[in-house]
Amino acid sequence: MEKIIIEATIAAGRDQVWDAYTNPTHIVNWNFASDDWCCPSAENDMQIGGTYKARMEAKDGSFGFDFEAIYSSIKPLESFSYGFGDRHLTINFKDVGDKTKVVIEFDPETQNPIEMQRNGWQSILNNFKNYVEKK
Repeated sequence: MEKIIIEATIAAGRDQVWDAYTNPTHIVNWNFASDDWCCPSAENDMQIGGTYKARMEAKDGSFGFDFEAIYSSIKPLESFSYGFGDRHLTINFKDVGDKTKVVIEFDPETQNPIEMQRNGWQSILNNFKNYVEKK
């Protein structure tokens, strides 16, 4: 099955980008695709076999879900991988001058069109980029 790949180049160093992406105190501030959604809680036990959990909800209370994943690989400040259900995700952090390029590759699910999934995940990554660059 074709993987979905999204990316963003963020005007911040890799240490700052890694921390903002993996620290729950930051995750709750960016982990949603649009302003009518929020991430009220996040937990991150970042070790092999550890669990990442984030709650995502529509601000009007009409819908919400829990995202949970188990880490399978971690190279601090470079990359990590995790599985969620029968799907897998890998994220890489690379220096590009004084910026950091974040590349996320993941298995699509089968309920929604690939383009819709790509756009949704890209919106979350863009929100992350905006959050980090405003700090």
